Amino acid sequence: MEHNQQPTQFQEMDSGEKRLNELGYKQELRREMTLFKTLAISFSTMTLFTGITPLYGSSLQYAGPASLVWGWVVVSFFTCFVGVAMAEICSSFPTTGSLYFWAAHLAGPKWGPFSSWCCAWLETIGLIAGIGTQAYAGSQTLQSIILLSTGTNKDGGYFAPKWLFLCMYVSLTLIWAVLNTFALEVIAFIDIISIWWQVIGGLVIVIMLPLVAMTRKSAAYVFTSFEMGVDSTGVSSKPYAVILSFLVSQYSLYGYDAAAHLTEETKGADKNGPISILSSIGIIAVFGWAYILALTFSIKHKYCMMHSMGGIIILLEQLYYYLSFGALSSLVGFQSLPVQPELYMLYQEIKGSLIHQYGDKFTQSAKFHQMQYGYVQLYVL
Repeated sequence: MEHNQQPTQFQEMDSGEKRLNELGYKQELRREMTLFKTLAISFSTMTLFTGITPLYGSSLQYAGPASLVWGWVVVSFFTCFVGVAMAEICSSFPTTGSLYFWAAHLAGPKWGPFSSWCCAWLETIGLIAGIGTQAYAGSQTLQSIILLSTGTNKDGGYFAPKWLFLCMYVSLTLIWAVLNTFALEVIAFIDIISIWWQVIGGLVIVIMLPLVAMTRKSAAYVFTSFEMGVDSTGVSSKPYAVILSFLVSQYSLYGYDAAAHLTEETKGADKNGPISILSSIGIIAVFGWAYILALTFSIKHKYCMMHSMGGIIILLEQLYYYLSFGALSSLVGFQSLPVQPELYMLYQEIKGSLIHQYGDKFTQSAKFHQMQYGYVQLYVL
């Protein structure tokens, strides 16, 4: 009778720690993360603005709005299957090692070590490439802000030269390195701020951009128009152009494994880890599509050689000028909303072992970034 009243060791344990003990894995880290904190990190790792904004123009350029809009739906659909599989494994193996730990166990004794080795190195290489990619995007955003603040490309605004661009690139990387030295509690707090910043800022952009747009595209153009930019992209194959237009979706819908890397520090990780993975994918999928639709419906001129931003991040310019000179000029303060979340979330995507990312590398060629951001973007003047 007394024995039944005494709680066992397993009953006192967190469910995630209990699962680790069943695997013969010793708990090493403190469990301080709640479901919302884990979701905040996973959501911030994926982010909308740092994924869609840099590649929106090039994806639109390859095959037009229909491929861009429906490509997001297709990629989101298949990403859900990956997320479900990952969530199931995360529930059974709630360890910080996550992917490479799973690979070692699921591949069996013979192939486990090799699979784990390959997985770990792919994650490491992807992380390094991701840092470079996001630092480039952040530097280009700063370059855009400086140009807009000093008069635009047409009006003699200051376009940051290559040496200054490089300084911004290095500075952002160093800032992220310092932030990575903070305790997990601090990072979690920053991520909570980040998720609200993204949600509120994103809602304002999605709602306000179509409202203040001086012209709007038709639904037929947004959902059915297929336009190839052969002269600027050099891609004449329609299937290949469609595949390339999916890059913005593939680049944005990643990073949800961040929740899996936090499972040893999350309370009830065998449940909260999978919930965070699936919730992040679902929220980003819906929110991202709304963001793409808002941008695409608000395009004025798709092709222009001499737009005022000199070829860089025209999404910022579009909102800036709509709010500054459009029907609702009193809302000019909102022009910073697509900028601030992007710069903030660039940090969220680079958090050391908490974030595993990969992506295409970009090169800064000249003042007019014809292939990456192109002169075929959202000209609004």
